[in-house]
Amino acid sequence: MNWYLQNGKDSDVIISSRVRLSRNIEGIPFVSKCKEGQLSAINEKLKSIVPALGYGLKYINLTDIDDLNKEVLVEKHLISPEFAKSKNPYTAIIINDEENICIQVNEEDHIKIQVFSSGLDVENLMNLAIEIDQKLEDLIPYSVSKKYGYLTACPTNVGTGLKISVLAHLPALSLTGNIRKVLNAVNNLGMSIRGLYGEGSKVEGDIYQISNNQTLGVTEKEITKNLKLISQKIIEQERLARKFLAKKGEELEDKVYRDYGVLSNARKLSEEEAQELLSSVKLGTDLGIIKELNDSKISKLILETKSANVQVKVGKKLSVYEQDIERANIVKQIIKED
Repeated sequence: MNWYLQNGKDSDVIISSRVRLSRNIEGIPFVSKCKEGQLSAINEKLKSIVPALGYGLKYINLTDIDDLNKEVLVEKHLISPEFAKSKNPYTAIIINDEENICIQVNEEDHIKIQVFSSGLDVENLMNLAIEIDQKLEDLIPYSVSKKYGYLTACPTNVGTGLKISVLAHLPALSLTGNIRKVLNAVNNLGMSIRGLYGEGSKVEGDIYQISNNQTLGVTEKEITKNLKLISQKIIEQERLARKFLAKKGEELEDKVYRDYGVLSNARKLSEEEAQELLSSVKLGTDLGIIKELNDSKISKLILETKSANVQVKVGKKLSVYEQDIERANIVKQIIKED
């Protein structure tokens, strides 16, 4: 089972973790300044070294993936929305079957190493990312400054080139009206708070992406430690809010079961409505109120009700209205599964 359908440590609040390292090849301009021959050379060089990396990695040119399946990769958080829309013909991903490793080639930087896990697992992910990074650095000379560290296309990544992020599900903080206070505190501790798909995206289903701001003047160890501590504080605050809501007993039970009733009986569902209902139903399932579902079904419902996943499951492009009807059917199928 792929990581995005699994449940890890503290996954009632922290849905998933990601570690990303941005790297560029010495002597070649950043992607935005590269000539066609240079982009092609980066593509060919990385393709040639994949067998030496191991991990069951495969090299796939993005031009060999249709637009719908690119969007599926975005919905799984494996590639950025900008990368999916890139017109650069020399883009690629290096990915394994488990999809917990996905290296973007010629996105904003020449190389973006990404590793993923369900739940809060930043330390293990950091170890895996460093291991892959060292293998790559043995095969490719990186662009590094003695003064600044790793050089990257975006100034906010210079130094370690490290971005660690978690997806946090915070419905109880929203329901109790404490979400803004907690997010402001996190922001003041030097973290970025964004929507589900990063910068510029909106919050869906009470899910927030939280990541480190600083990459220069701090070590990888310090970034990892800080993000883990802040994640633990968020978990603590969300669970306190859930305990407060649970004291209201029937009121909370009524809300989550009403939302479950709509979700499981609707004849059509928009993507936005499905994600909002699933946020409530996940809360009810995590608190043991809703017995009809389990964690893995919730994970499957969250992913497979997204636009591109709905269309790939049906096997054809659909209008928005058709997607809404199929989404409701998919929800019923997943709920009935053994």
